[in-house]
Amino acid sequence: MDTVQHPSATWEAVSNGIVFYRRQQLYTLPGKLPNITDYLIAGCKNGGPIGMCPIQLSRICRMRGALAFMRDTSKLVALGRGGPCIFEISNPGWDQGRIVRFGWTFDERLVVLNEEGVYRLYDLQGDYQQFSLGNEAAELGIIDARIHENGLVALTGSLTLLEVKDWEGGRPLALANPGISEPPHSWAVIPPDQSISRHVEVLLSVDATILTVDTLESADQRVARGPFLHVSPSPNGKFLALLTFSGLLWVVSSDFQRELVVLDTATVGAEGPVNQVEWCGNDAVLVTWNDLASLILPSRDNLAGETLRYLYLGATFVVTEADGARVIGQDVCDFIQETSSVSIFRPGSTSSSAILFAAWESFVQRSPKADENVRSIRSDLAAAVNECIDAAGHEWDPHWQRKLLSASIAAKFGWGFLDLYNPTDFIAMGQALKVLNAVRFYEIGIPLTYSEYQYVSPAHLINRLTSRNLHLLAIRVSSFLSLKPDVVLKHWASVKIARSKSSAVDSEDDEVCRLIVDKFEKLGGGEVSYADIARRAWEVGRTGLATKLLDHETRASDQVPLLLTMKEDKLALVKAVDSGDTDLVYHVLLHLHKRLPLGSFFKLIEDGGDQLAPASKLLQVYAREQNREMLRDFYYSDDRRVESATLALDEAAQMTDPHAVMTAVNAAEKFFSEDKDRPFEAKMMNESVRLLALQQQYEKDSDGKVKFFGQSVSETIRTCISNDMSKKADRIKSEFKVPDKRFWHLKLHTLTAMRDFSALDTFARSRRSPIGYEAFVKHLVEAGHLKEAASYVMRCDGPRRVGLYVLCEDWRAAGRECKERGDKKGMEQLRKSCPNALIARELDQLMASMK
Repeated sequence: MDTVQHPSATWEAVSNGIVFYRRQQLYTLPGKLPNITDYLIAGCKNGGPIGMCPIQLSRICRMRGALAFMRDTSKLVALGRGGPCIFEISNPGWDQGRIVRFGWTFDERLVVLNEEGVYRLYDLQGDYQQFSLGNEAAELGIIDARIHENGLVALTGSLTLLEVKDWEGGRPLALANPGISEPPHSWAVIPPDQSISRHVEVLLSVDATILTVDTLESADQRVARGPFLHVSPSPNGKFLALLTFSGLLWVVSSDFQRELVVLDTATVGAEGPVNQVEWCGNDAVLVTWNDLASLILPSRDNLAGETLRYLYLGATFVVTEADGARVIGQDVCDFIQETSSVSIFRPGSTSSSAILFAAWESFVQRSPKADENVRSIRSDLAAAVNECIDAAGHEWDPHWQRKLLSASIAAKFGWGFLDLYNPTDFIAMGQALKVLNAVRFYEIGIPLTYSEYQYVSPAHLINRLTSRNLHLLAIRVSSFLSLKPDVVLKHWASVKIARSKSSAVDSEDDEVCRLIVDKFEKLGGGEVSYADIARRAWEVGRTGLATKLLDHETRASDQVPLLLTMKEDKLALVKAVDSGDTDLVYHVLLHLHKRLPLGSFFKLIEDGGDQLAPASKLLQVYAREQNREMLRDFYYSDDRRVESATLALDEAAQMTDPHAVMTAVNAAEKFFSEDKDRPFEAKMMNESVRLLALQQQYEKDSDGKVKFFGQSVSETIRTCISNDMSKKADRIKSEFKVPDKRFWHLKLHTLTAMRDFSALDTFARSRRSPIGYEAFVKHLVEAGHLKEAASYVMRCDGPRRVGLYVLCEDWRAAGRECKERGDKKGMEQLRKSCPNALIARELDQLMASMK
């Protein structure tokens, strides 16, 4: 016979007998809490911690020394074990103003806002980030605020509203001006993820009405029941609970179109003022006084609703949850929620799930009724199994979870009668309950419900465990759920580094590095990145340890940025080069070029030798395309004379200003002359400068009508000849020792192109041609001037004339040449190759006249 209390023992039914609520005691807290009436309290949802601040501190003190009464005021401190995680604000260095409001983010960071618009985000170890609402908020002052999981809304001294979205320190957004002249009696916010508009909505109790304010407008809802002492939106944002100063509770839809409850709280029988009006899930409202909490539910038959009373010793604090409410008293922590296992455990229930559960108990007792009961629900058996699995998820006692799920529960028994059943839900529920029971354990103190577990996800729960430094449990949960342990291992390593003593001795860093590497390889499978841990080590001043950890990082893309941050410049560049990633090498080079003095930057690359040779080449490629000045400086610093000269010539080729071109060529000459192995190049540069100077002079002589600058020697001669500047051409020939053959070829080609055959003939007769006259014939033939070409054949050697006449297509002259030379064989060849009969007859006549 079970000695464990039956689940229905804590149920309380409303009048219709259909809906049941239960008060589940989560933890006992004897003597672990101070008198909570003396504190402002903020509770974190989803079974999170509780923040407390003395009332007199927030209203009077300037926060000199501490924000709470803790003995150790250097960090946030957990108060004891055996209950919910309760933290107090403490920080000796914040004396900027009194606390206005504090609350919790979704990831369990405590947000503390002061009257000067400065807010801090504390993690559970006391580390914080500090942000500000801006100068305007500091000047106006902050008189109140509302903090939700993903942002806050602050009420300034000018009675305007500022919204902060997320917790990244972004600039606050001004909401629409509510147009009020005095602070509201009470107010609340509906977060963006719960509002219909998907923007934050602010509800202000002003006079007898409610103003709704968002980013666009301020609207009067024109209600006449106010003013309201408490305004409380439901977790899903669809309903509002409003309490008037006279004690009238009004529950209405958030658009004020549907009225659910109108109840005079004086009829509850409580004494004293109302402490809180909070929601218990989305279906009931919990109103608390000292010693009493009253649960109020809407009723179809009675607008006053249904009420359930829960007595406590002393004051309580309520934290609204998505599927219930946590009630924290002086010595107990309870959870009030609607019962979800009514169909199974309600006495007299005839549901298929209740019959299945009863059949299992009969089977355990070896009663023959078990088989009969199961067969009676054969058609609904699958649904009954699912109901039992779901009910197990909502039970807090492991005994009843096992009753419903494990080897002795009805679900498994039911499978034997099912032809096909997917066990995935059963397995998932078993895993979830094992995790939930572990974190609900009093030494851990996270009373998370199954619905909240599904909402926040296992990964978020693991983050919450690591933020409490519960690394062993977090690792076990990760392993049990087949999740990567990266997050846990990184957090553990960060804590290990922070707590280990910094030492000038390398052995201390070696020991910490070895511990971290061993743990990562053992539990992380070698897949955990060391870069984040190395960054943490560097941030706490452990540069040597950071460098040792980075040696174990396999991804250069993670290594290099941190090495740059640590100013390990050479090591960062070496790692980037070794990775073979050109983009990463460029990233390092550009970062170092921007940060280091130019000389130090170049020296770093030069001192790297062959190891950094690829980086040097990539730098040159980049600089040649993007930054010639840097490339020039790099060559100069590395004493690369030839490369400097080549760069100067390359730049000269792209210049249009004559003076700049000559300056660049002069520079190239200087660089070449400084290299003992480059005398020829130096001489060429000298001649180039002289040529450019002559070209400038020739352009000046022609009044700029003829362009010479930038041409080669041959082009300059050709230009002179083309423009009837023979003397200038001769000077160029003389100055630059142009060979006669080259000069004659240039003049031949130029005059032919000009079709100045008279000048060409005069030139040919001026002296004996150093290139002979066959060159004249062939070039004129190539240019299509056959007649002019034939006139030069007679000046050629005798044996070549017949062939040249044929080349000029002057067959008759070729025949005459053969006759004069008495070459009958040649004449016969001409006869065979002549193009037509007319020429053939003439050649025959010449042949006949030959002796």
